[in-house]
Amino acid sequence: MTEHESNLLRQGLDHHRAGRLTEASARYQEILQATPDHTDVLYLLGVIAHQNGQPAQAVELIRRALAIAPDAERYNRLGVLCQEQDRLEDAIAAYQQALEQAPGFAEAHYNLGNAYRTKGEMGAAAECFRRAVDSDPDNARAVAGLGQALKTLGRAEDAVPFLKRAVVLMSDDADLYCDLGDGLQTLGRLSDAKTAYHRSLQLNPKLSRAWYSAGCAENSRKDYAAAIAFFRSALEIHPDWPEAQHNLGLALFKLGQVEEALGLFRHAAAGGDPALPQAAIALIIPGSQASDNQAILDARRIWAERQLGPRQITECSAPQVKRGDRPLRIGYVSSFFQDHNWMKPVWGLINHHDRQHFEVHLFSDAPAARIQHGYRGHLQDQFHDTTALSNEALCQRIESAEIDLLVDLNGYSTMRRLSLFTMRPAQIIVGWFNMYATSGIPSYDYLIGDDLVIPPEEEKFYCEKIVRVPGCYLTFEVTYPVPTVANPPCLTNGAITFGSLASQYKITNDVIEAWSRILEQVPDSSLILKNGALGSPGAREFVLGLFERHGVSLKRVRLYGPSEHYQFLETYREIDIALDTFPYNGGTTTTEAIWQGVPVVAFSGDRWVARTSASILQSADLGELVGRDLEDYISLAIILANSRDRLLDLRRNMRSRLRASPVCDTRRFARNMERLYQQMFFGRPSAETPSATEATSRQH
Repeated sequence: MTEHESNLLRQGLDHHRAGRLTEASARYQEILQATPDHTDVLYLLGVIAHQNGQPAQAVELIRRALAIAPDAERYNRLGVLCQEQDRLEDAIAAYQQALEQAPGFAEAHYNLGNAYRTKGEMGAAAECFRRAVDSDPDNARAVAGLGQALKTLGRAEDAVPFLKRAVVLMSDDADLYCDLGDGLQTLGRLSDAKTAYHRSLQLNPKLSRAWYSAGCAENSRKDYAAAIAFFRSALEIHPDWPEAQHNLGLALFKLGQVEEALGLFRHAAAGGDPALPQAAIALIIPGSQASDNQAILDARRIWAERQLGPRQITECSAPQVKRGDRPLRIGYVSSFFQDHNWMKPVWGLINHHDRQHFEVHLFSDAPAARIQHGYRGHLQDQFHDTTALSNEALCQRIESAEIDLLVDLNGYSTMRRLSLFTMRPAQIIVGWFNMYATSGIPSYDYLIGDDLVIPPEEEKFYCEKIVRVPGCYLTFEVTYPVPTVANPPCLTNGAITFGSLASQYKITNDVIEAWSRILEQVPDSSLILKNGALGSPGAREFVLGLFERHGVSLKRVRLYGPSEHYQFLETYREIDIALDTFPYNGGTTTTEAIWQGVPVVAFSGDRWVARTSASILQSADLGELVGRDLEDYISLAIILANSRDRLLDLRRNMRSRLRASPVCDTRRFARNMERLYQQMFFGRPSAETPSATEATSRQH
């Protein structure tokens, strides 16, 4: 280079640094006219082209320079320019050439990782970021990139240490703190995740994804009130965010805000992937006071048609033909056999099956070792641990067992299993026990109810054929340890205590309004609520606020969180009168209350799920506790509160009355169910098996 060219280059650089690009370009061009292959000048002109918004010219000039004199730094710069133009393959090639020149070039490794991340190739991205960190351990962006890539790959345990290092190196980066929170949440470290989200939001209160992720963490911690606040904040920033709408709906539902939850699910389904919100609607809509039987049928049909599709044709869909030389094979499918308190009606049936004419198969999503109470195992029964089986594999297992009639005990409580029944793994598919509305799924042949829960005029709202047992469809027997019955607490404390141990999602605004009216008309009375959702102070404050709106003094409402089941039942010692929920009645809650001697006041509503308690109480010879409607329900509760002798009599005699009543006659119930099974399968009762009437007469 001549002295004149050196002076031109120096002048050009001075102009370049000062931002005088036209003057700088003129000096560089003068040099290039004399020396066309001057690599530094070609590179600098490429930089100016980039600065002037001429990316294609910039890339061409830098390529000319690199063709003359390969250089790692310039290849790296070329890659950056290509990536800015979304020319990812060219960028990747440039970074790789840079690394051929300098294998330990941390910045090129990082940039190559970013290019792979943009392409969605997260495994390759993570490897590049790792090499960048190995070359330069203090490269904050590389450390962060590695943590983020590992998190995206589902390797949260590996990601979190790098994300922790990254937030130390980049302590003012709100997004990084949010990423750290996400990793910690995946690992179940919810308190640590909460701290990370809090710091993220301190740094950037407008970071909607941090509000959203914090809400998800609170949902996982079952602090639904806190989750509601976080999701609402996320939606203030992005009002039409379907995932935030869906998760806000879930949190509101858990605290009994069913109608608002349904509205959010509908918005989420309309604005994004409808799968999850439509499933949520199908699950909760029977408990919506504003939804009628037709709305329930429509919602479940929509979900079934869109998410399950038509009946699936599989190898196990061929009809089975029962051989006449063996018992009828009945299969029961459940995810909850281990929950002895909930399965009281199921074990009452299964334990009394006639094994001469019925072969029992249990298909359980829990191992046999977890079933501690209830089931009195029979040598002829066959237990199938289905915990690890997909629906396809379970279908094959059922088909291999040659099940004649398959009974779903889950209903919508285990929605992942519903597609099993569209595969037709048995000739007859039946819903019972936990299917308190139509399934909306054509694969179900029958639902089993009783005359009270589903009158004939409502059968049009079911896609299944309805069959009925005499009395209540939920008889039960208690075979596990429970507390002794205590005297009514009003006898010692002088005031009536109402109570409900129902799940909080059943305690809707309408229920709280009715209970507030009862408290208002029974002076000095109080109310106890106890359930799993009330474990957090925020949830308790939320629920107390609902009562406060109706003028109820907060001193009159006591809220308890979850506990071990025996201790949970001991709460009935503090309750004089249990109040049923509506429209979603208690089932297990009602049977447990009356078994503990506590009368349950209920009324017969406008759908199956709103008549469950009425059916149980009528069959328990406690029909006097069932109101005709809501107003009658409120009146009955007030009258009973003023009848302390009646309360004492009920308390002392309830268990003996129940044992003698049809609701605990599980042997007779088994005969009635067997008769139905035979009618479903054969079209008539088998001549080999005693009819329900004959079986009943033999018992007595």
